[in-house]
Amino acid sequence: MTSTELLDRHLAVIERQEPRIKAFLRVTEDLARSQAAEADRRLAAGENGSPLLGIPLAVKDVLCVEGVETTAGSQILRGFRPPYDATAIAHLRQAGAVFVGMTNCDEFAMGSSTENSGYFPTHNPHDVTRVPGGSSGGSAAAVASGEAVYALGTDTGGSIRQPAALCGVVGMKPTYGRVSRYGLIAFASSLDQIGPFTHSVHDAALVLQALSGLDRRDATSADRPVDMLSEIELGVEGMRLGVPREYFQVEGMEPGVRTTVERAILVLERAGAELVDVSLPHTDYGLAAYYIIAPAECSSNLARFDGVKYGVRDEGARTLLDTYLRTRRHYFGAEVRRRIMLGTYALSAGYYEAYYKKAQQIRTLIAQDFEKAFQDCDAIVSATSPTVAFPLGAKVDNPLAMYLNDVLTLGGNLAGVPGISVPCGTSEGLPVGLQVLAPQWADATALRVARAYEVARDA
Repeated sequence: MTSTELLDRHLAVIERQEPRIKAFLRVTEDLARSQAAEADRRLAAGENGSPLLGIPLAVKDVLCVEGVETTAGSQILRGFRPPYDATAIAHLRQAGAVFVGMTNCDEFAMGSSTENSGYFPTHNPHDVTRVPGGSSGGSAAAVASGEAVYALGTDTGGSIRQPAALCGVVGMKPTYGRVSRYGLIAFASSLDQIGPFTHSVHDAALVLQALSGLDRRDATSADRPVDMLSEIELGVEGMRLGVPREYFQVEGMEPGVRTTVERAILVLERAGAELVDVSLPHTDYGLAAYYIIAPAECSSNLARFDGVKYGVRDEGARTLLDTYLRTRRHYFGAEVRRRIMLGTYALSAGYYEAYYKKAQQIRTLIAQDFEKAFQDCDAIVSATSPTVAFPLGAKVDNPLAMYLNDVLTLGGNLAGVPGISVPCGTSEGLPVGLQVLAPQWADATALRVARAYEVARDA
């Protein structure tokens, strides 16, 4: 099959599925066709250096793609066309990927259901009356519905792994610093990370291999060896897998999810792994710490969207200050305004020590919890999300209930460790995800365990 034929098949699926799924904010058919034609020329010339050459890719609408409207799911950036590629995009462009479009997301990646998009909600392909998860719900839905072979998302508190679990696909968050954030429209700079959605763990490893590496334009990018594939088929024989008791006692954990994940963990035990009990004692404080740190960083990062330099502005303003106020009030959504206000308050004089500093201290304790746990095990296994996909509209008026969706994933972001979600069955007929967390820079270990489960599950 040629790349052009493969693209045609996926464009046909997009045309058929989009009215019900709404995974894409914009489809870049002209760009995709030119890239597919170029891939076919490279293949005809005998070039086969990258396994991603000619393969259709969907991109979360927070990653800058040169010349393509990129809005972070927000009305405030409507019409913005970046003059450059994000480093992750540049890597995939060099590999010969075919960009089929920009996927929907919660505005500025702030949400767990893709209902906070400034445009429209995305629907879960398994049940269109339910959410796909978030904030990378469009990317997860695009892969799950066959609209793209793979997709890019970002994970600040679980925004790759949670929608991967709810949509029944594989989603990988690498170690913080593994993939350059240059060209990513920032939400919370110490937490954001770019990673792939795929149909298999091996595909996730292939994409992560292409994304990873040192980038001098990102001060947090690390110069570490990149090898995601050499260990992936080694299995779990002799490995010690930690089962954190606190992750099975979180508020809102559905019994069906718990049962499904416990069965999946037993599959790993039968495949040769040794299960050990581990403790992450500060789990209960993680949600509160995250929702101080992330809004504080978003308050700083989003100050640049003021109606002056790029994006839209309120033309009715009469003064510069009025431009700032009216533009931000009218074009930021409710959740973004909520988090900016929370973050600004937490950073303000008289409250910084009580909130932001305390949250950073809790973050250190959570990172130490993981370090201690990994002394007793090679990786940690748990549920990815405490629930299956919930109905559209069920939690939009209850921010605290929405925030609880991240309770099992945000610890990995606070500690900067890699994590992957792999489908492990269903509850109430809807997908459930098994999460594997590994020590910092042991991304290959997380992939190895997830792949071993995939093999044993399908045996």
